[in-house]
Amino acid sequence: MPADPLHRGSPQRSATSPPPSGSAASAVEVRRSARRRRTVSAYREGDRTVVLIPARMSEAEEQRWVGVMLDKLAAQESKRVLGDSELSERALRLSEQFFDGRARPSSVRWVTNQNTRWGSCTPSEGSIRLSHRLQGMPEYVVDYVLLHELAHLLVPGHGPRFWRLLDAYPRTERARGYLEGVVAADRLPHLPAAREE
Repeated sequence: MPADPLHRGSPQRSATSPPPSGSAASAVEVRRSARRRRTVSAYREGDRTVVLIPARMSEAEEQRWVGVMLDKLAAQESKRVLGDSELSERALRLSEQFFDGRARPSSVRWVTNQNTRWGSCTPSEGSIRLSHRLQGMPEYVVDYVLLHELAHLLVPGHGPRFWRLLDAYPRTERARGYLEGVVAADRLPHLPAAREE
């Protein structure tokens, strides 16, 4: 990249590449800067993640830091609670991505009265409800539950056709394992807190 006389040490951009599996964004752009000495930072810009690194960093260090920063961003985003309108938008995006937009819910919202189920769907009304217990769980888990309920708008039961629809989501097994772990942890006996003496 030729030097820019107005912006000495302007960042060098690497090619946009697909992210490691499981990240939320569809692409990662690494920007190198001669002025940046030690710090690494990252942020979302539309459907891509931008990672800012020092120009002198090796390719191996770049790869390591991209992974670290994607994990950090995912952790921050999983702590953020989506509102009902954001949840609806997310459901529509997932339907478009995995079901060619065929699953069109009339409403998607959080509820506090589902303590034994992660989500529910009323196909005749087109309504989807997610348990508030999912709030704060990783993004891919919430996406799986949304897709599960969206699939019920297309196929009512849990037969082979239903599970074939969910096979399109690459993190189905991981999300199911996460939720099974949460359920198992809830069933463990809770030991009384140690008494202070």
